[in-house]
Amino acid sequence: MTARSQVLSLSRQARSALVLFIKDIGQGLLVVSHNTLALLGFAVVAVGIIFASQADMRQQVENQVLGWLNARHEARVEASGDVLALMAEPEAITRATAVDPKELTRQQAAVAQYLARRYRVAPEPVSRLVKEAWDVGQRARVDPTLILAIMAIESGFNPFAQSSVGAQGLMQVLTRVHDDKYEAFGGNLAAFDPITNLRVGVQVLKECIQRAGGVDEGLRRYVGAANLPDDTGYPARVLAEQELLKMVIQGRNVSPSAPRPVREPASSPQPTGEQVAMMH
Repeated sequence: MTARSQVLSLSRQARSALVLFIKDIGQGLLVVSHNTLALLGFAVVAVGIIFASQADMRQQVENQVLGWLNARHEARVEASGDVLALMAEPEAITRATAVDPKELTRQQAAVAQYLARRYRVAPEPVSRLVKEAWDVGQRARVDPTLILAIMAIESGFNPFAQSSVGAQGLMQVLTRVHDDKYEAFGGNLAAFDPITNLRVGVQVLKECIQRAGGVDEGLRRYVGAANLPDDTGYPARVLAEQELLKMVIQGRNVSPSAPRPVREPASSPQPTGEQVAMMH
């Protein structure tokens, strides 16, 4: 064999060895990668199984992620200067004591519009109170115009009103005397919820009328004048306001600034010593 042939033979052997070496290396890397991916897959599956079986852990991770996202969002909104966006609460409308006057009956809508003009309040919340007065009045068998007249005289439809002796809300219920009636509504602070105050006030009014045997004397008891020589004309003012509302229901043209009809004060009853329902 010549030297040239030997050189060519060695060259071919070297290439074959190099090809074999590269092939072995490639196969080795392929096996290692397959094994690594398999191990990684097993690890992911194991973590997923553990995560899925641990509700508390899942909830905690979700809360952390959600908190982080909310914090990022709030930071961006705060940087933009849009403070209102940080306090957005789409469900707030469910807390509003309001209703479209168009949803009322003709008589109810007329009363609501009249009261809104007379006491300079928005028609939507007054409409809600008018509707509630009709509903509760029907259940309690109390004239809804009487309920609305009491609210007008007592608070002028201010749900946050409070007298010097602690009578509170639309119908000025003496909360500390009737705290038991607020238990069904979550406690005494419900006195400042207009609908709750109306419902409790109607119950107090009904009890006063039943005990007194009539509306006039019931109003004296309601205001706490059942055992006083002077009722300060309270029943007369309430009943005069009720007369105006009845006129509105009848379709008569009543000016919001119309003076209240004059009525003689009710005669003073004999003291009974019973605990009064309301006091001013």
